[in-house]
Amino acid sequence: MDVQARSLVDGAASGELLVSHTSLSFWGGINPETGIIVDQHHPLCGECITGRLFAIPSGRGSCTGSGVLLELLLRQRAPAALIFQHVEQILTLGVMVARAMFERSIPVLIISAEAFASLRSGSPAVILGSVLTTGHPIPPASLSTSSTGMPRRSVQLTTKDKRMLEGAYGPATKLAMTILVDVAEMQAAETFLDVSQAHIDACIYIGPASLTFAERFMSLGAKFAVPTTLNSISIDQRRWREIGMNAAIAQEAHKLAEAYMAMGAVMSFTCAPYLLDTAPKSGEDIGWAESNAVVFANSVLGARTQKYPDFLDVAIALTGRAPAAGCHLQEQRLPKLRIDVRHFPGADDAYYPLLGYHVGKLAGPDIPLITGLEHADPSISDLKAFGAAFATTASAPMFHIQGLTPEALNTVLDSSKLPCFEVTNNELIDCWRQLNTATDPSVGLISLGNPHFSLEEFAKLAALLTGRKKHTGVEVVVTTSRAVAEQASQAGYIEVLEYFGGSVINDTCWCMLDEPVIPLNAKNIMTNSAKYAHYAPGMVHRKVHFGSLSRCIEAACNGVVTRAPPVWLTTPTLELQYTF
Repeated sequence: MDVQARSLVDGAASGELLVSHTSLSFWGGINPETGIIVDQHHPLCGECITGRLFAIPSGRGSCTGSGVLLELLLRQRAPAALIFQHVEQILTLGVMVARAMFERSIPVLIISAEAFASLRSGSPAVILGSVLTTGHPIPPASLSTSSTGMPRRSVQLTTKDKRMLEGAYGPATKLAMTILVDVAEMQAAETFLDVSQAHIDACIYIGPASLTFAERFMSLGAKFAVPTTLNSISIDQRRWREIGMNAAIAQEAHKLAEAYMAMGAVMSFTCAPYLLDTAPKSGEDIGWAESNAVVFANSVLGARTQKYPDFLDVAIALTGRAPAAGCHLQEQRLPKLRIDVRHFPGADDAYYPLLGYHVGKLAGPDIPLITGLEHADPSISDLKAFGAAFATTASAPMFHIQGLTPEALNTVLDSSKLPCFEVTNNELIDCWRQLNTATDPSVGLISLGNPHFSLEEFAKLAALLTGRKKHTGVEVVVTTSRAVAEQASQAGYIEVLEYFGGSVINDTCWCMLDEPVIPLNAKNIMTNSAKYAHYAPGMVHRKVHFGSLSRCIEAACNGVVTRAPPVWLTTPTLELQYTF
């Protein structure tokens, strides 16, 4: 069967199809050294994508997926091709960078929902340009694997854009603008726009490819054109020896961070840049990567950014320009579905991350309007936890909460024609069970700060810890930025934590930490982060207890976890309804 496709990256490939109707984050979902799917919540967990035509509806979760794909390509562990149902810029960008900088490429196609539904794992398939043929393999020797590149460019360029593309601002800016134009073409953007700031996620050390990318730009004299912050890096830069981190990785991670600071980035090292004094204002166009940061900026702050992949964030910082597409445009910020939820006045703080995790699954690539929380009073930390969980399971770059978030606060967004879902207790209980993968009540580590802890969260933590001591068999570790750690220290919260027996790690975050920060003898981890509860089983090979902050502290004191869902969650509610 021949399928006419849209080619995002042209090329040719043949092989066996590997198909899933569940989206996947490559970061935390695929081992970049082996090509094996490690996301234990994904139906293809354990499968290897190397050399296969890998078909998923889209990516989801982390912006670092582009970095993982680049690493796979340079290690020759990548799929033979990528096939999507929706335009997928994070993973496609990884291929574009590999092609532009390292002469490595694979085809990337978009096919219709009907054609995607017909694909079957194990079937032979061939890609030639924009045609996908299934069921009749062609010998690899008869295929040309060279890429013919993107279609002729139609995006409108200003005089300055053209000069950057021609090299007038130096070779680094020229390369950055070349990548940006390819992405703008993929997105059918008509023009570029100025951004006021950038946040770089590409500073995470995944492997040699991430450092090679940065050093290539350094060698070309790269300098950032707009104020730029850095995401969490892969080490606590000041204490990595003290906490026992791998010296070889620490040295490479240090080089990567130093490279971006040499280009002009500030030493922020946080996955929660919205907590910094430089946080953008409503309506401000920015160029941010890091999935939870993007969702928070768009949804809670009302700033405007696409969910930019690693490496594209660097290109935006170098040029100060971004495609006028996606959430930069008002019409692309409107909700595509409505999700009705029940507010639980007696719920603990596990409610918002649990709800965000489920809402993200329902939303997928579509921006949701969430109703039912109009009389709730979520804190900034609640919205942070909701957004991080939402960003883990959705590919959408934002959400609206009626009566709470800026664009749904004073204006009632028209949802009369939107498909509607109503969330039930049973669905949240099911999500609770998915996140609670531990099969026994033991716990060896309490993991807090994914995303980075805020001062508000430190205050709540200190109130729970005052006058108490942790169990000797449990480690308690909080990750946060240097800026928040200093504020928490001045407020006396760090002293309370240390008296309890806990500690703080700066610069890095849980998605980058492994043994021995994860204790060797810890069978299970407990966290109040739905994001980390999702990723940890695949990333650090530990089972997880998920629960509220107070439950985490009770577990830290007792050495065991109360495993039953909280009482507020077991109250019956209405059955799921669908309205079209």
